[in-house]
Amino acid sequence: MHHNDITETLRGGGTAVGYWTVLDAPVATERVARAGYDYIGIDAQHGLMGYDGVLRNLMAVDAAHAAAGIVRTAANDPVCIGQALDAGALGVIVPLVDTPEDAAAAVSAARYSARFSGRRSYGPMRSALRIGPRPADSDRETLVLAMIETAEGLANVEQIAAVDGLDGLYIGPSDLMLAVGGAYPADPDRADALEAAVERTRAAADAAGIVPAIHSLDGATAKRRLDAGFRMVTIASDLTHLEAAARAHLAAAKA
Repeated sequence: MHHNDITETLRGGGTAVGYWTVLDAPVATERVARAGYDYIGIDAQHGLMGYDGVLRNLMAVDAAHAAAGIVRTAANDPVCIGQALDAGALGVIVPLVDTPEDAAAAVSAARYSARFSGRRSYGPMRSALRIGPRPADSDRETLVLAMIETAEGLANVEQIAAVDGLDGLYIGPSDLMLAVGGAYPADPDRADALEAAVERTRAAADAAGIVPAIHSLDGATAKRRLDAGFRMVTIASDLTHLEAAARAHLAAAKA
């Protein structure tokens, strides 16, 4: 798949596996984008980059000619969402969506059409090279996913999933663990509560006919999520894998 194909695949019931980047390291991003992932998630919320880093990483993804660039925006804000899309992202993952109104605001910020109460300002600086430049093309091909990561978002997940124009629900397991009462993201005492929340979110997405998506720490966990019915799964991050690889090689050298 390349770029726009992922939208058709996901909306048609298919699956996609992606990788997460938090570093402003476009050379590394370009290499990872050639590894066979369907998309590269670029983190503008917790990632160590500003708008320039997002732009550079999107250009690196496109240079690989193999994957789509999807941005987790810094906030559910029309400026953040519009900038990510104008920079060439195929879609946005919007954090901290707590209510159907929050989800509708994210959709509105990403769409032009009056059908979605579109508020996206027209200025497709790079996106016109990949989507459009007609607004109708952009509305059709752009993905919008809402993050379910808070207690309020989980309580409203079925209503959020039903919002017109939303393409998927994206679970942030670390924050969702905290939302269900975990003391820290990997708290074993709340593992069952987390899995119940994960399954509720997946079922809500399925019932609404949109994409159930989730972040995972490694390939084995990603495989388990795909087997459980998730159709969009992101793996790890470049920073955590860099550290893990460095530690493993050091351990081998000192063994």
